[in-house]
Amino acid sequence: MQMKFTLSDHEINFEIAHCTVAGWTGRDAAAIQHHIDELAAIGVKPPSSVPLYYRTASGMVTQQASIEVVGTGTSGEIEPLLIADKGVLYIGLASDHTDRELEAHSVALSKQICEKPVAREVWRFDDVKEHVEQIEMRSWIQEKDGDEWVAYQEGTVAAIRPLIDLITGSGLMHAADAGKASVMLCGTLGAKGGVRPAKRFKMALHDPVLDRTIEHAYEIKVLPEIA
Repeated sequence: MQMKFTLSDHEINFEIAHCTVAGWTGRDAAAIQHHIDELAAIGVKPPSSVPLYYRTASGMVTQQASIEVVGTGTSGEIEPLLIADKGVLYIGLASDHTDRELEAHSVALSKQICEKPVAREVWRFDDVKEHVEQIEMRSWIQEKDGDEWVAYQEGTVAAIRPLIDLITGSGLMHAADAGKASVMLCGTLGAKGGVRPAKRFKMALHDPVLDRTIEHAYEIKVLPEIA
């Protein structure tokens, strides 16, 4: 699947052939347990090990301003996005949108069934690797039409396992076929007020050292559940 991103002042093209979603990636054991507990509250079984690497269809990665889901039980999660292409690594921004009702049955299926919205801008990983854990992650939700944006998640990349460890553990640099790119969503932060659905989801990745920000927002359009 061909996708265009903005890198500095020019466009870069990737043919994405492999997508992984890394789960349970919190660095702090207490933070991991908090996320497990908040999902357990909606019926999700605990993971067999941490972290876990879930394969999803590469065609589910999208830059569109809206996604379509079945039913009202889905929600977004801000995550760093890593792209490996021809031996070069890039970092961007994604949402691991997940079907929470299906998650109670299968975490893998709950991730595979939802599109993964990503921002159109990326940075070279080499440009941020020395301060990557200072990069700030924030998301907001608009629960209903006309509502104010509400702070939903906030923290830094330091809350996640070292990205280099996730790259190694997932085999990201070698995952895609020759000449094609692989991507990985790297884990999220706890939700303020608990995991819940929304009408719109907005997210930002801010580099305080180089003073630049990647942003993306999308609408969630609900398709009816037909029995």
